[in-house]
Amino acid sequence: MPASLRFVRLRWFQVFCGGLALFIGAEETLRITGNLNLVATVMLLGAFLVPVTYVTYFTSKESALDKGAHVLPLAVVANCFLVGGATGIIAAGLVEYGTLREANVLGLIGVGAIEETAKLIIPVALYVASRYRSEADGLLLGVAAGMGFAALETMGYGVTALIRSHGNVSTLEQVLLVRGLVSPVGHAAWTGLVCSALWRTRLKTGKSFNPIVLVFFALAVSLHTLWDVAGLSDVAAVTYVGYALVGVASLALLIQRVRKVGVPRLLNPSSP
Repeated sequence: MPASLRFVRLRWFQVFCGGLALFIGAEETLRITGNLNLVATVMLLGAFLVPVTYVTYFTSKESALDKGAHVLPLAVVANCFLVGGATGIIAAGLVEYGTLREANVLGLIGVGAIEETAKLIIPVALYVASRYRSEADGLLLGVAAGMGFAALETMGYGVTALIRSHGNVSTLEQVLLVRGLVSPVGHAAWTGLVCSALWRTRLKTGKSFNPIVLVFFALAVSLHTLWDVAGLSDVAAVTYVGYALVGVASLALLIQRVRKVGVPRLLNPSSP
């Protein structure tokens, strides 16, 4: 196979193509038959397609990130993705319901702080267990938890959009598409940065916690808040520009962290 087509054999690409085919198949079947039982399948596949692909990509590169030392067990990554995401969604939902009532800037700061904290529950539990100690481990676990949270949150937004549009499938598809595409530059990047800092400071100082982690947590909350503030605008152009600026900044910070871990090839999708 030509080198230019080598990416076809990569696991993340196969996961994406397989998931996309299933999503399109479910979507078209729903349109043709009108069978409402397929709505849940469309939402599940649409919400999880990009997050699962992204985590698969990071998982396949984690051995390179860690200089070939080891690879996190798939069960651990899946646990962080599913249980971490679900725990984060539940915890954030409970706390936000009890404390926040208005969508103003102060309230959005609270939302950012709550959600960024909730997403850390399972990664921090694994961190305390001290079984997985490299910064590459922390980065991958943070990305997995963030993506699990994003996937489940997207399903929630999809249900809301479907109800408000009185069953308009096109509206549901738009929500799944937009939120799926932006998920890597949102929750995954923010949680990945905090976890990377947490694991890195333990390696450098030998202590379980260093105040510098709070700086990265504040950065994640700030980016999260700016993202939510952009969404408050009634002008679509302002919202999209705001999302683009925050997304580029978040992704740039994550890329910088990946490179400092040691392997720029992580950013090359065609690398073996």
